[in-house]
Amino acid sequence: MARGKAGFALDLPRPAALLDASAAGQGESKQEIVYATLREAILGRLIPAGGRLPASRALAQRWGLSRGTVELAYDRLCCEAYVSRTPGSGTRVSAVVPDRYLVAAAIAVPGPPPPRRPAAAPAAEGGAEPGVQVGVPFVARMADPTLFSLPAWSRHLAGALRGAGPELLCSADPRGVAALREQIADYLRKYRGIPCDAGDIVVLTGIRHALDLVARTLLRPGEKVCVEDPGYPAALRIFARAGAVVAPVPVGPEGFECAQLRRHPDARLVYVTPAHQSPVGVTMSATRRLELLDWADRSGGWIIEDDYDSEFNYLSAPLAALKSLDKARRVIYCGSFNKTLFAGLRVGFAVVPPQLREPLLALWQTTGRSVGVTEQLALASWLADGAFVRHLRSARRAYQERRDAILALLAAEAPGRYGVSGQHAGFHFVLWLPPGSDEAAFCARAAAIGLNLEGMGGRCREVVLPPAVIVGYTALTMAQARYGAQLLAGLLAATPPAG
Repeated sequence: MARGKAGFALDLPRPAALLDASAAGQGESKQEIVYATLREAILGRLIPAGGRLPASRALAQRWGLSRGTVELAYDRLCCEAYVSRTPGSGTRVSAVVPDRYLVAAAIAVPGPPPPRRPAAAPAAEGGAEPGVQVGVPFVARMADPTLFSLPAWSRHLAGALRGAGPELLCSADPRGVAALREQIADYLRKYRGIPCDAGDIVVLTGIRHALDLVARTLLRPGEKVCVEDPGYPAALRIFARAGAVVAPVPVGPEGFECAQLRRHPDARLVYVTPAHQSPVGVTMSATRRLELLDWADRSGGWIIEDDYDSEFNYLSAPLAALKSLDKARRVIYCGSFNKTLFAGLRVGFAVVPPQLREPLLALWQTTGRSVGVTEQLALASWLADGAFVRHLRSARRAYQERRDAILALLAAEAPGRYGVSGQHAGFHFVLWLPPGSDEAAFCARAAAIGLNLEGMGGRCREVVLPPAVIVGYTALTMAQARYGAQLLAGLLAATPPAG
């Protein structure tokens, strides 16, 4: 074999986990072991940027695996933008790893938090964004509550009440019930790649609650927060109400444009939705993720990772979280069962770095805790039973069927009249209208026939994007999805293409 970049991956020893025939039964499949081994080799620069991985057939023979197992691992690395696959050129590393990523930063021990002005009232913690509704095409960007088993939930609630003693009911840990935090940490380790334990978890009422607490814990009035543009309007309102200066940063094909942070040397905090950007739907590439972590390490800044719909990836397993790469512990990871089960549950959580935990909990206790102990105990029991993973599997299948039905009808009845992006994951996709279309007029015509569409322009702060609308489909029945798609296709077919 010729010497050079192509030799690096072939020199990797067979992972020890593959030598144990029982490894796949211990929570990791062979595909996951291959993926993790190659990802660590890329992050450690054992395989450098531009280096070529061996052919899947060659690696499969070397490691004693089926070629299909290696192909699935390569496809996942490609989806996460660690590698690119080009016919005739093979599989090459595309992620650029900053020098500083290879050296874990020292963790600064913070002094007492700075004096705060009186706390502003938190943003409304309703079940979903304003306008988002079950059964309404196409603002149904939320978990479908009809997929949730109420009889099973009732059994877990009853069991939680039977097993809870007076001390637990009246003096619960302010971080959340220990059993629930342990189950959340176990899930995040197995399915989101985050090395954490129960002590890292704080149970909250949802992602917006987490954003509010983090903003008021970290920020003095006038400090700067960089947000995605276009982005999530509720986050912007929360940061503004905490007294922050909100600076929009464009979202490109690889996600948040980290290079733009040079324009904001005074930024204290960055807020991103890397798994399925809200609303464009792109997945942040590995290179961008590492650049963002490098910025936080160098600047002493913080990152909020809003992982609101990562569980619903329709092409592959959900991508590993940004937090999974966070060696310097600068990422606050936020998740929510309201987004995966039903909106009225009001149980979310954050993975809080140790240096922020004490001041954040102090604020949480000052403003009053509102996550019910019985709901936490029931959810812990439900997670331990494996019901959460089973629910995600069935919900993912149902959402994909609804998405596919809509896309098939649009393709059949309005071919060539639109573009689509972000359809690989999440609760919505973006429908790009014919060039030159009037976005507001299109939404008005849709409203006249019973379709509720949100225009992309309303999510933009400084960037100017082509006309587009956001199509939410998860909380629709199949009949509603198909009927709405027929109406939408009719609108598109009646919209003349730009001359």
